[in-house]
Amino acid sequence: MRSRNCCSGGYEAAFLASVVDVDDGCLMSKKRSRGFFITFEGGEGAGKTSQITRLEKKLKQMGHDVLVTREPGGTPGAEAIRHVLLSGAAESFGPMMEALLFAAARSDHVELIIKPALEAGKVVISDRFIDSTRVYQGEGGKVDHDVLVRLEDVACGDVRPDLTVILDLPPEEGMKRANARRKGGAAADRFEKESISRQKRRRTAFRKIAKEEPDRCVLIDAKGSEAQVFSKVLDVVKKHLQLAV
Repeated sequence: MRSRNCCSGGYEAAFLASVVDVDDGCLMSKKRSRGFFITFEGGEGAGKTSQITRLEKKLKQMGHDVLVTREPGGTPGAEAIRHVLLSGAAESFGPMMEALLFAAARSDHVELIIKPALEAGKVVISDRFIDSTRVYQGEGGKVDHDVLVRLEDVACGDVRPDLTVILDLPPEEGMKRANARRKGGAAADRFEKESISRQKRRRTAFRKIAKEEPDRCVLIDAKGSEAQVFSKVLDVVKKHLQLAV
């Protein structure tokens, strides 16, 4: 039920039409493919990129074929949408428009990058995925949960994460890290610039997801050093992949 024209002109109407056609309660169950899909989530400055870099290196050392990607992004079309979203150009249109743009980018990303890699037996690691939309546009932007579920179904088909690592960090510490990593006085992006109170609500929302979906999601305290946090991440990943050191 995917709408391949959602990334071109008129994508909004096409996407909404697709969403309306999805029956209540028909969210597709995930069929385990030959690969393994890991997503990293968390607030601004939580350290996702650093942990993904370490995990990619370690898994390759262990003999795995690893693909690292990100959202929004991963394909030329999705990267173009990423620029629109993070620059704040879509902010004035509201959370629903942002949710549609994220879903359009995700549709392209899943179809062209994630699904083929999983079918080829790769371990796919994505910096953000569906949970970020649930938190940023759902809890933060008040887009109806049922709408987001339908968008996920249209954009992802039967592709869902096998494991989601949620890095948990107080927003005050996260923003210190985010500010420190920006070089040359670069401006904060669309989401980094928002208030600490809003980021606290996002943290609560991520923790709620981890509590509600314990089989998929693992909440990891990200307050320690990179090495300390990675030790926890690796333990979790090995458990889920059933790997031996």
